[in-house]
Parts: sequence; structure tokens; C-alpha cells
Amino acid sequence: MTNVAKKNDAGVCQKNFMDDKKNGVEKKIKILCVFGTRPEATKMAPLVLALKACRHTETEVCVTAQHREQLDAVLDAFGIAPQYDLNLMTAGQSLSDIHMRALKGLEEVIARSKPDLLLAHGDTATTFAASLAAFYAGIKCGHVEAGLRTFEKFSPYPEEINRKLTTVLSDLHFAPTFHAKENLLKENVPPQSVFVTGNTAIDAVKYAVRANHVFKCEALNKICEGSRLITMTAHRRENLGRPMENICDAVLSVTENFKDVTVVYPVHLNPKVRETVFAKLADKARIILTEPVDIFDLINLMARSYLVLTDSGGIQEEAAALGKPVVVMREVTERPEGLAAGTLLLAGTQTQTIFNAVAGLLTNKKQYEDMANAKNPFGDGYASERILEAVLQVFGINTE
Repeated sequence: MTNVAKKNDAGVCQKNFMDDKKNGVEKKIKILCVFGTRPEATKMAPLVLALKACRHTETEVCVTAQHREQLDAVLDAFGIAPQYDLNLMTAGQSLSDIHMRALKGLEEVIARSKPDLLLAHGDTATTFAASLAAFYAGIKCGHVEAGLRTFEKFSPYPEEINRKLTTVLSDLHFAPTFHAKENLLKENVPPQSVFVTGNTAIDAVKYAVRANHVFKCEALNKICEGSRLITMTAHRRENLGRPMENICDAVLSVTENFKDVTVVYPVHLNPKVRETVFAKLADKARIILTEPVDIFDLINLMARSYLVLTDSGGIQEEAAALGKPVVVMREVTERPEGLAAGTLLLAGTQTQTIFNAVAGLLTNKKQYEDMANAKNPFGDGYASERILEAVLQVFGINTE
């Protein structure tokens, strides 16, 4: 990774950049940040704040609202007010619906904003649509969290293809790790366009975690002391149906066999997820099902947990930054760095293998401590500053 930029007490980039003036007026880089889901917003929020704090950039935000309620909670938490809101979310929307409406909406936004650079994050329908819209408009696109790969076309679905297509369309690639950079280089991405920055998810964790946090979700303030808490999330499209049933059966078995364990599961709004989860886990002892919680509640819940169960992507990074062992309920992960470092345990989606993985961490102290103390491979909390520095360099704003 590059050197960490100097910061003042507020954490704002404090480097002395050479002014690029035209007709006596400093020329700023116009940047449009586009995102649409809660995970994207969580990871882009620290970057948006860093860009807005820099005197060399003029930054606007466009949200597609691919996730409406969960997205708004993140925007409120970080104090970000979008200049453009496409408000795309509709009941029962398909991937094709999202892509078509996002592409058309972003075409109009780009025409109004006239950015020099569009920044998109990760691997969602919004990400791909934003990179394609930037290509059609002839403007540069920067891909934040570039280079993640499972090399499995349908796992995760549709994320693996979204991020690969975004790579083809992007001009700047902000890879969170050297492994991600190697993935890009193997796909013939020009080396000079790839920057290893760390993951902005770690920036968000650093921003959000508080020792004295009071949960907005009242149920979380009432969790009994003395329990070993497990934070759980599960919602992936490829896990719908039988895999989700297996996951629920495994969790129920954990609480039945370990009486000191309490599982907290903020249930995704997808009706197919909720149908299975509530049928299997509602009103079960020491399993707390809540509505989706805001990102500050989720991060601080993980910080108070013994371990984390998830099929999410970003949580694999966030929990590792908090020193919490993560059991990944997927067949593959695009974050092999966590497996190599020992922060992640890949359990698959079979009931017995998930149960065995969790039981091992609950009973084997050495295994638990090895994972809890493993070095987090996903960054140090300064990814946003590194991305900002790279953008300034690309646009010819030199530092002393």
C-alpha cells in the first residue's frame, strides 16, 4: 500500500497540493459518486466525506436507491445528502428492471452534473449500470473495491459478473488488497491504472464503532449480559431456498446445544428470505429476529459479539477489523485473503458443516483465539485518503 496521508485532528487529508489555476481561479476535479445499496453506501460514505473535505475536488452524490429504507439509514448516519436520487426501488423488481432504469436515469444525471470522474463501488446492478453510463458519456470511471473474484459465474449471483463487467469499463481500479490487484493484472488491466488502497469498509468501521454506543433498535439494548452473542446475516440470492433452510437449521441446533449462546439476526427485507427465516426461527429461545438495523447498530453489535455468522461480503471485512471470527455460509468467497490470514472460516451451506464450524469456535479456545487475533488483511482505515491521493495524482494535481 502507499504511505498514509498526513491528517489533521479531524482526520482530513492535510497534504500540500500544488494549485492548478486557470484564469486566476483554481480548477477543481468534478466527481460524481454513485451507489444504491446499503453496503455500497456504507463503504462509499467515508470516501465521500474525504472527497468533500478536499479543496481540490467538487463532489456530488447520486443514489439509485436500489435499496431504499436501508440506504437512507446509512446516508443519515454519515450526514450525506445526495444531489440526485433516482428512487428506483419498486416491489418485485427484477435485475433487468434495475439495470434499465438505472442506466437511463444515470444518463440524465451525468448530462446535468458533467463530472470529470464517476466513482462506483463493488458489484451491484447499480455499479455495472454506473460504469456503463460513464462509458456511454465518455467520462472516466473509477471502480472502488476492484478486483474481487470467485471465478464462479453464478456465485455470488449476479455480483461476480457485475464486477467483472465493471472492470472492463473502468479507467481507474482501486483494489483493496494486493491479491485483488493480481486478479486485475491477470485480466490484462493496465498496471498504471491499479491502486492498492485497502478497503473503505475498514474506514467505516473506524468511524462507527463506539464503546458507549446506544442501539436505536431497542431489542439490542436489552440483550442479557453473560451470553455469548453471535451476530448473523444471511440473504444471498444463491442461498435462497434449501441453503437458507439449512442455515436456519444449523443456527437452531447451535442454540439448542449451547445454552450460553444468543443469536441476533437482523432479517433482510427480501420476502423470500423472510418467509424461510420466520417459519424456521421465529419464537425460538435465544434467537432474536429484528428488522434490518442501521450500520452503526450493526457494527457495534458485531463489536460486542463473540463471533459472526454471515453470507455477506462486506461483513467478512468489517468483522475481521473488529477481531471477531467469521463463519462464512457460502460455498466460495471472493475474499481469500481472509481465509489465508485466518480471519474467515468457509463453512458452506450444509447444516452439519455450519454447526461444526460454529461449535468448534465455541469449544476450542485456541482455535477461537487464533482467529480473533489474526491480522486483518483488508486495510488499516485509511483507504479513502489513498483513493483521494490517487485521483489527485491522475488528474495532475501534484503534492510537495
